Amino acid sequence: MSLKHYTIAGLFALGALMPAAAAAGDAEAGKARAAVCAACHGKDGIAAIPGYPNLAGQNEQYLISALKAYKNKQRSGGQAAIMQGQAMALSDDDIANLAAYYASLPAGGQ
Repeated sequence: MSLKHYTIAGLFALGALMPAAAAAGDAEAGKARAAVCAACHGKDGIAAIPGYPNLAGQNEQYLISALKAYKNKQRSGGQAAIMQGQAMALSDDDIANLAAYYASLPAGGQ
């Protein structure tokens, strides 16, 4: 493998690590912000309404990507209109904090 290939491979590897580093939210701040989410997704991230997704134990980076996609109106269908409205009120820090909180919860609930 040439130096060029190692350099490109290194850049891809570094890029793969960047989202994980950027995803470091504050779970306690997320818990404080999650009250409005509980109406549909449950107090502990287990959905109160059939057909709504559980958020407890979900992958942190996935939650960040999903909320940003709702905020940017890149997701449609289902309850997207509701989620778009909710996500519009969130800052990037709020999104990271909510993702950290829900990722920290046990997937099966308490």
